[in-house]
Amino acid sequence: MTSHGVLPDTELKRAIAQNWIVADDAFLPDQLQPASLDLRLGETAYRLRASFLPGAGAKVLDRLDDELVMHKIDLRGGAVLETGCVYLVQVQEQLALPKHIHGAANPKSSTGRVDVFTRLILDGATSFDYVPAGYHGPMWAEISPCTFSVLVRTGTRLSQMRLRQGEAVVKREIDFTMDLAMSGPVGFRAKRHSGVIDVDRIAAYDPRDFWEPMEARRGRVVLEPGQFYIFASKENVIIPADEAAEMAPIRPELGEFRAHYAGFFDPGFGIAPNEGRAVLEVRSRDVPFFVEDGQPVGKLVFEPLSGSVERLYGESGSSYQGQKLKLSKNFASWR
Repeated sequence: MTSHGVLPDTELKRAIAQNWIVADDAFLPDQLQPASLDLRLGETAYRLRASFLPGAGAKVLDRLDDELVMHKIDLRGGAVLETGCVYLVQVQEQLALPKHIHGAANPKSSTGRVDVFTRLILDGATSFDYVPAGYHGPMWAEISPCTFSVLVRTGTRLSQMRLRQGEAVVKREIDFTMDLAMSGPVGFRAKRHSGVIDVDRIAAYDPRDFWEPMEARRGRVVLEPGQFYIFASKENVIIPADEAAEMAPIRPELGEFRAHYAGFFDPGFGIAPNEGRAVLEVRSRDVPFFVEDGQPVGKLVFEPLSGSVERLYGESGSSYQGQKLKLSKNFASWR
């Protein structure tokens, strides 16, 4: 056990008991992941003219004036967030962290796989998704659906937070590559102008209404600018019980595309007999770009846990344990 590292579920429970993390509503057991905490949307969404950061010394709420906010949306009965729009929602959880605890946020896997761009904003923030050591205050989720309009409600979980004790200690890094040689579809391309996706419904949608299967010719495909794709890594990903991992942002020299939105991998992912791949949420940038089988697309960065985990990933059920090429849990299996 080390004094530095990512807080596992046992220590996240302790953090809640010590009121480092608080919420008006009781925490739900399945909010706690092996090394992260799901964040729940509050009651009101603000439709913004544009994204913003409050800046040092400024509170998010104080920035929500008539110049920035176009209108408010009540989420208690559910509401549609439309593509091409930017929304801000205060999450139910708030923080009162001690000085030795800091953290980061990331979209949940299902959020990234339906191309909903979300990131965390805090009071005084000069960067997104970063929780400074000793932070006291509310947290806000910026949400921007890029391909599909989505139905959300109070309590919907689009993002997750990971807390760390001490400085981040990188144990190792592993590169991974794209698999364009598998049998059947090698990937899926999102259809534009599809229906609304209720992000809280499981296996509720026919994937053919939202996705087109892709085949590789001579082991390669062309990524079209502005399109959204789902692919899988060629390598199996295994996260040991005493580590957590994060998919690092794509390095510019690897290609003209972004290879992920959601990047947290919890301890226990891919442990035998449930070997699984990393699913890649890919968006091409400004020009058409060839990607080939085995092309490097990113890396996993491993960190130690600061203590023992109580429940490994997938032990109480998961839509993504043992995954290969897999769409979000909102869709029925591809047939």
